[in-house]
Amino acid sequence: MICPLALLGWLWLPAVVPAQDSRERDMNEMHRLHQDPKAYIAMLDDPARDAYQKPHEVIAALNLREGEAIADIGAGSGYFTFRLANHVGGAGRVYAVDISPDMIVHLNRRIRDLRLTNVVTMLAAPDDPMLADSSVDRFFICETWHHIENHDRYLALLKKALKPGGQLVMIDFKKTKTPMGPPLEMRIAREDLVKEMEKNGFRLAVEHTFLPHQYFLVFKLKESGK
Repeated sequence: MICPLALLGWLWLPAVVPAQDSRERDMNEMHRLHQDPKAYIAMLDDPARDAYQKPHEVIAALNLREGEAIADIGAGSGYFTFRLANHVGGAGRVYAVDISPDMIVHLNRRIRDLRLTNVVTMLAAPDDPMLADSSVDRFFICETWHHIENHDRYLALLKKALKPGGQLVMIDFKKTKTPMGPPLEMRIAREDLVKEMEKNGFRLAVEHTFLPHQYFLVFKLKESGK
């Protein structure tokens, strides 16, 4: 389950000690952003984010194919959504999944302005991406997983929606001090995530290490082979 205030504002919040003061400050900032969607969107789309997020390198590493169906879980402002859409072509589909009505309104406006036909917004439930069975070639989950409460349940739903041979891409902050990101106690260590995914029937297929503050892992279902 994604917390009601999930997907709101950890990207640029400094992770510093003392932990209690930091967490209280971060929660206050998250609440402020929740009340001000324009400020949140501006933060997500700040060009300075590119320095650590390396979106062009991430997209290149995905080796996307035209015609793919990709679900961007926690799409937010569409920082990655529209980059993904540019690489799957007119025959492809990007599902921009988010629990925030404000983000869906923003995404729909951008889709209209850009005259895109291959992006579909999905106002999801906190504990359900609400995607049809066998409808997705690849899940893209960036800086969202640490907000989801019941991972086992959510992964079961993702598995149902994943096509045979599909992938689940996970990018999130390392469990170390970084200049931005959520408090350390909210983060999931890479090793713990890999164990969790294995427990739920996934295996680590590819790992990219070029992001300075995040891990970038690609999982496949164990029975899918190479």
